[in-house]
Amino acid sequence: MFDADLFQDTSNRIYMKKLAIHTCVSFIARTISQSEFQVREKGEHKKDELYYRLNVRPNKNQTASTFWENIINKLIHDNEALIIKTDDDDLLVADTFTHNEYAVFEDTFADVTVKEYTFKRVFKQSEVLHLKYRNERLAPLIDGLYADYGDLFGRILNSQKRKNQIRSTVKVDGITGKNKEVLSKLQDFINKMYQAVGEKDIAIIPEQPGFEYKEHFSGSGNGIQSVEELNKVTGGFFDQVALALNIPLALIKGEMADVEKVTKNYMLYTINPLLKKIKDEINSKFFSKDEYLTNSKIMIKAISYQSIFDLATAVDKLRASGLMNGHEIRDELGLERADDPLLDKYFITKNYQETSEALGGGENNEAI
Repeated sequence: MFDADLFQDTSNRIYMKKLAIHTCVSFIARTISQSEFQVREKGEHKKDELYYRLNVRPNKNQTASTFWENIINKLIHDNEALIIKTDDDDLLVADTFTHNEYAVFEDTFADVTVKEYTFKRVFKQSEVLHLKYRNERLAPLIDGLYADYGDLFGRILNSQKRKNQIRSTVKVDGITGKNKEVLSKLQDFINKMYQAVGEKDIAIIPEQPGFEYKEHFSGSGNGIQSVEELNKVTGGFFDQVALALNIPLALIKGEMADVEKVTKNYMLYTINPLLKKIKDEINSKFFSKDEYLTNSKIMIKAISYQSIFDLATAVDKLRASGLMNGHEIRDELGLERADDPLLDKYFITKNYQETSEALGGGENNEAI
């Protein structure tokens, strides 16, 4: 006689999948949420309603950092994210929506739902911010990858459990086993005894007539080795997810070797392309073509992995060589322009004299 409860399939270790995806996506989301969205009007910094919405309070219920983390999470998980603007200028991230695509006409978005509220109106493409992550959805790729890693993880875990399992046998007198009422009481006693053995440091089991309890420890497994095997599987899946999202493994694992170089690559190949998508979408929806061509646009200042003091020598060389003026350097650093006409001029040599003076004769020429 076989008991079906004794057999089970390899279980899906869904928490391994969620942990890897959540860790990697949150890593990117936290990086982007620290960016500053700068509004430029003909090259000049402007702090207006749009600046406040993008950097401080997009809507009544979210701060800017939470708002952008939510967008990046949806963008990577769902491969697209939709941001709508309400009548009172709130920016909301849609939870679900229906995207109607057209070849020639403007796309539309219907059944837009935010939390429990569904908008009755249909939004046009020009009225929303619609972001797409990549051409192919990432979720099926990760699901396919996890199907192999999850099965391997489950098999190793179950195997190690069996190797280190404490097995018990209960010998019951044949005469006692014929009485159903006695068997029921005996089963209750076994359950309480099993609970006491599993939970208490010291378990005292009273001897019963016609009842014999015996434990068999299968200690053939190596505990340290089993943990290492499980860590290799989970680490392997984690590495594959990080690579799929273009996150350097050394950076997300906290390795300190060449951290500046690794961070630079992460910002260049992972964060900047995402910021470019966001910047292009905002500029195309909030600014006209003429405004953009006259330097009225959104600029995004990403979080810097270098302090301004680390860049001081390079800034000094750019200024002293006459390659850039003060305002151009401040723009590259993401700083606001200062009301100083001297910053509009170009200087050359280490004496910071004007270019015209450096090219002229006399005493100034001797100082070059």
